[in-house]
Amino acid sequence: MRMLHTMLRVGNLEKSIAFYTQVLGMQLLRQSENTEYKYTLAFVGYGDESEHTVLELTYNWGTASYDLGNAFGHIALEVENVYEACDNIRAKGGVISREPGPVKGGSTEIAFVRDPDNYAIELIQKKTRYDSL
Repeated sequence: MRMLHTMLRVGNLEKSIAFYTQVLGMQLLRQSENTEYKYTLAFVGYGDESEHTVLELTYNWGTASYDLGNAFGHIALEVENVYEACDNIRAKGGVISREPGPVKGGSTEIAFVRDPDNYAIELIQKKTRYDSL
């Protein structure tokens, strides 16, 4: 088994695709519309779906926003340099919701950014090996 994708419902597909591709550097891998059931799917990621886990953005026509609830936590992305990543994201109009620095009670350096629908994305500084947080 392998993980294929994570799905997020989005209120503005074009805005979300722009954020994930232009701000976070993913590629739009494929997009499809279902006119009968009135939704559009867009798959974005850092590599081909045959080898990488990707993100499915689901736009239900006519729905501009969602109640995010309190069960979902965040999506995590490994970055080479969390400080530079935040500078680049900020320069492209992204919102940093937690500035880079060590995680509470640990040494792993992290930051958080919010996408256009307010989903949290954690940026984790790449390590040579994963120590416990």
